[in-house]
Amino acid sequence: MVAAPRPASPGRPKDPGKRAAILEAAKSLFLARGYEGTAMDTVAQVAGVSKLTVYSHFQDKETLFAEAVKASCEELLPPDLFVARFEGPMRAQLVRIARALFRLITSDEAIAVHRIMSQQLPDDSPLPHLFWEAGPRRIQEAFADFLRAEVEAGELQVPDCTLAASQFLALLKGDHHARLICSCPAQLVGAQLESHLEATVDMFLRAYGPTRR
Repeated sequence: MVAAPRPASPGRPKDPGKRAAILEAAKSLFLARGYEGTAMDTVAQVAGVSKLTVYSHFQDKETLFAEAVKASCEELLPPDLFVARFEGPMRAQLVRIARALFRLITSDEAIAVHRIMSQQLPDDSPLPHLFWEAGPRRIQEAFADFLRAEVEAGELQVPDCTLAASQFLALLKGDHHARLICSCPAQLVGAQLESHLEATVDMFLRAYGPTRR
Protein backbone atom coordinates (compact mmCIF):
# COMPACT_ATOMS: atom_id res chain seq x y z
CA MET A 1 0.00 0.00 0.00
CA VAL A 2 1.41 3.37 -1.05
CA ALA A 3 1.30 6.03 1.61
CA ALA A 4 -0.58 9.20 0.79
CA PRO A 5 1.68 12.16 0.07
CA ARG A 6 2.17 14.54 2.97
CA PRO A 7 0.73 18.01 2.50
CA ALA A 8 3.26 20.68 1.65
CA SER A 9 4.55 22.60 4.63
CA PRO A 10 3.35 26.17 4.76
CA GLY A 11 6.87 27.21 5.70
CA ARG A 12 7.93 29.63 8.40
CA PRO A 13 5.75 32.71 8.80
CA LYS A 14 7.27 35.79 7.26
CA ASP A 15 8.71 38.38 9.63
CA PRO A 16 6.84 41.70 9.21
CA GLY A 17 9.83 43.55 10.63
CA LYS A 18 12.09 42.23 7.89
CA ARG A 19 9.47 43.06 5.26
CA ALA A 20 9.34 46.64 6.53
CA ALA A 21 13.14 46.89 6.51
CA ILE A 22 13.26 45.61 2.93
CA LEU A 23 10.66 48.15 1.81
CA GLU A 24 12.52 51.01 3.51
CA ALA A 25 15.77 49.96 1.84
CA ALA A 26 14.07 49.60 -1.54
CA LYS A 27 12.39 53.01 -1.33
CA SER A 28 15.65 54.79 -0.56
CA LEU A 29 17.62 52.89 -3.20
CA PHE A 30 15.05 53.30 -5.99
CA LEU A 31 14.96 57.04 -5.33
CA ALA A 32 18.74 57.40 -5.12
CA ARG A 33 19.81 55.03 -7.91
CA GLY A 34 16.73 54.54 -10.07
CA TYR A 35 15.15 51.23 -10.97
CA GLU A 36 17.92 49.88 -13.19
CA GLY A 37 20.62 50.97 -10.74
CA THR A 38 19.06 49.12 -7.83
CA ALA A 39 20.06 45.47 -7.38
CA MET A 40 18.27 43.02 -5.14
CA ASP A 41 21.65 42.16 -3.56
CA THR A 42 22.04 45.79 -2.51
CA VAL A 43 18.50 45.93 -1.14
CA ALA A 44 19.28 42.88 0.99
CA GLN A 45 22.54 44.40 2.22
CA VAL A 46 20.95 47.74 3.18
CA ALA A 47 17.99 45.98 4.84
CA GLY A 48 20.31 43.71 6.81
CA VAL A 49 18.76 40.51 5.49
CA SER A 50 19.73 37.77 3.07
CA LYS A 51 18.89 37.93 -0.61
CA LEU A 52 16.77 34.80 -0.11
CA THR A 53 14.72 36.70 2.47
CA VAL A 54 14.11 39.53 0.01
CA TYR A 55 12.81 37.07 -2.58
CA SER A 56 10.68 35.26 0.00
CA HIS A 57 8.79 38.51 0.66
CA PHE A 58 8.86 39.94 -2.88
CA GLN A 59 9.10 37.52 -5.76
CA ASP A 60 11.04 39.85 -8.07
CA LYS A 61 12.27 43.42 -8.44
CA GLU A 62 9.11 44.50 -10.27
CA THR A 63 6.96 43.37 -7.34
CA LEU A 64 9.29 45.10 -4.89
CA PHE A 65 9.09 48.36 -6.87
CA ALA A 66 5.29 48.26 -6.96
CA GLU A 67 5.07 47.53 -3.23
CA ALA A 68 7.53 50.34 -2.47
CA VAL A 69 5.36 52.81 -4.41
CA LYS A 70 2.24 51.54 -2.63
CA ALA A 71 3.90 51.80 0.79
CA SER A 72 5.05 55.36 0.11
CA CYS A 73 1.51 56.41 -0.78
CA GLU A 74 0.08 54.77 2.33
CA GLU A 75 2.64 56.50 4.56
CA LEU A 76 1.80 59.95 3.21
CA LEU A 77 -2.00 59.62 3.21
CA PRO A 78 -4.19 59.34 6.33
CA PRO A 79 -5.71 55.83 6.48
CA ASP A 80 -9.23 57.25 6.78
CA LEU A 81 -8.84 59.87 4.03
CA PHE A 82 -11.47 58.39 1.72
CA VAL A 83 -13.95 57.33 4.40
CA ALA A 84 -17.17 59.17 3.59
CA ARG A 85 -18.51 61.28 6.45
CA PHE A 86 -22.14 62.23 6.30
CA GLU A 87 -21.93 64.95 8.92
CA GLY A 88 -20.42 68.39 8.37
CA PRO A 89 -20.05 70.26 5.09
CA MET A 90 -19.02 68.43 1.93
CA ARG A 91 -16.62 71.23 1.10
CA ALA A 92 -14.60 70.65 4.28
CA GLN A 93 -14.21 66.95 3.44
CA LEU A 94 -12.97 67.76 -0.06
CA VAL A 95 -10.53 70.40 1.20
CA ARG A 96 -9.08 67.81 3.60
CA ILE A 97 -8.71 65.34 0.74
CA ALA A 98 -7.18 68.00 -1.50
CA ARG A 99 -4.63 68.96 1.15
CA ALA A 100 -3.54 65.36 1.73
CA LEU A 101 -3.32 64.55 -1.98
CA PHE A 102 -1.37 67.72 -2.73
CA ARG A 103 1.10 66.82 0.00
CA LEU A 104 1.52 63.39 -1.56
CA ILE A 105 1.90 64.42 -5.21
CA THR A 106 4.39 67.18 -4.38
CA SER A 107 6.46 65.13 -1.92
CA ASP A 108 10.13 64.61 -2.69
CA GLU A 109 9.47 60.87 -3.08
CA ALA A 110 6.65 61.31 -5.57
CA ILE A 111 8.55 63.87 -7.65
CA ALA A 112 11.63 61.63 -7.73
CA VAL A 113 9.59 58.66 -8.99
CA HIS A 114 7.92 60.84 -11.63
CA ARG A 115 11.35 61.88 -12.84
CA ILE A 116 12.35 58.22 -13.09
CA MET A 117 9.23 57.67 -15.22
CA SER A 118 10.22 60.64 -17.38
CA GLN A 119 13.57 59.10 -18.25
CA GLN A 120 14.08 57.48 -21.61
CA LEU A 121 12.86 53.95 -20.88
CA PRO A 122 12.71 51.01 -23.30
CA ASP A 123 9.34 50.55 -25.01
CA ASP A 124 8.82 47.27 -23.16
CA SER A 125 9.74 48.66 -19.74
CA PRO A 126 7.23 47.55 -17.08
CA LEU A 127 7.92 50.58 -14.88
CA PRO A 128 5.25 53.03 -16.11
CA HIS A 129 2.50 50.41 -15.79
CA LEU A 130 3.76 49.24 -12.40
CA PHE A 131 3.88 52.79 -11.08
CA TRP A 132 0.43 53.65 -12.43
CA GLU A 133 -1.21 50.57 -10.96
CA ALA A 134 0.50 50.81 -7.56
CA GLY A 135 0.11 54.56 -7.07
CA PRO A 136 -2.13 56.86 -9.14
CA ARG A 137 -4.72 54.28 -10.14
CA ARG A 138 -5.24 52.99 -6.59
CA ILE A 139 -5.67 56.54 -5.28
CA GLN A 140 -8.08 57.54 -8.05
CA GLU A 141 -10.18 54.41 -7.48
CA ALA A 142 -10.32 55.05 -3.72
CA PHE A 143 -11.39 58.65 -4.34
CA ALA A 144 -13.98 57.53 -6.91
CA ASP A 145 -15.44 55.13 -4.30
CA PHE A 146 -15.67 58.05 -1.86
CA LEU A 147 -17.53 60.11 -4.48
CA ARG A 148 -19.96 57.24 -5.16
CA ALA A 149 -20.82 57.05 -1.46
CA GLU A 150 -21.47 60.79 -1.37
CA VAL A 151 -23.60 60.58 -4.52
CA GLU A 152 -25.72 57.85 -2.93
CA ALA A 153 -26.13 60.06 0.14
CA GLY A 154 -27.32 62.95 -2.04
CA GLU A 155 -24.29 65.12 -1.24
CA LEU A 156 -23.02 65.26 -4.82
CA GLN A 157 -24.34 64.84 -8.36
CA VAL A 158 -21.62 63.02 -10.29
CA PRO A 159 -22.58 61.00 -13.39
CA ASP A 160 -19.11 59.43 -13.75
CA CYS A 161 -17.17 59.19 -10.49
CA THR A 162 -14.04 57.74 -12.10
CA LEU A 163 -13.86 60.68 -14.51
CA ALA A 164 -14.60 63.17 -11.73
CA ALA A 165 -11.79 61.76 -9.56
CA SER A 166 -9.36 62.18 -12.45
CA GLN A 167 -10.56 65.74 -13.06
CA PHE A 168 -10.14 66.64 -9.38
CA LEU A 169 -6.54 65.43 -9.39
CA ALA A 170 -5.79 67.32 -12.60
CA LEU A 171 -7.16 70.54 -11.08
CA LEU A 172 -5.15 69.92 -7.93
CA LYS A 173 -1.87 69.48 -9.79
CA GLY A 174 -2.34 72.60 -11.88
CA ASP A 175 0.98 73.83 -13.30
CA HIS A 176 2.68 73.52 -9.90
CA HIS A 177 3.25 69.78 -10.23
CA ALA A 178 4.63 70.13 -13.77
CA ARG A 179 7.06 72.81 -12.58
CA LEU A 180 8.33 70.52 -9.85
CA ILE A 181 8.86 67.68 -12.33
CA CYS A 182 10.91 70.09 -14.48
CA SER A 183 12.97 71.19 -11.44
CA CYS A 184 11.61 74.74 -11.63
CA PRO A 185 11.34 76.57 -8.30
CA ALA A 186 7.68 76.45 -7.40
CA GLN A 187 6.96 77.24 -3.77
CA LEU A 188 3.27 77.01 -2.96
CA VAL A 189 2.76 77.32 0.79
CA GLY A 190 0.73 79.15 3.38
CA ALA A 191 -2.08 81.35 2.11
CA GLN A 192 -1.23 80.65 -1.53
CA LEU A 193 -1.54 76.92 -0.97
CA GLU A 194 -4.84 77.26 0.89
CA SER A 195 -6.19 79.47 -1.88
CA HIS A 196 -5.22 76.87 -4.48
CA LEU A 197 -6.82 74.01 -2.52
CA GLU A 198 -10.04 75.92 -1.93
CA ALA A 199 -10.27 77.08 -5.55
CA THR A 200 -9.85 73.47 -6.69
CA VAL A 201 -12.66 72.29 -4.41
CA ASP A 202 -14.95 75.20 -5.29
CA MET A 203 -14.59 74.58 -9.01
CA PHE A 204 -15.25 70.88 -8.47
CA LEU A 205 -18.38 71.63 -6.45
CA ARG A 206 -19.65 74.06 -9.08
CA ALA A 207 -19.60 71.13 -11.49
CA TYR A 208 -20.76 68.34 -9.18
CA GLY A 209 -22.36 69.95 -6.11
CA PRO A 210 -25.89 68.90 -5.09
CA THR A 211 -27.42 72.17 -6.32
CA ARG A 212 -25.61 72.40 -9.66
CA ARG A 213 -27.69 73.27 -12.69
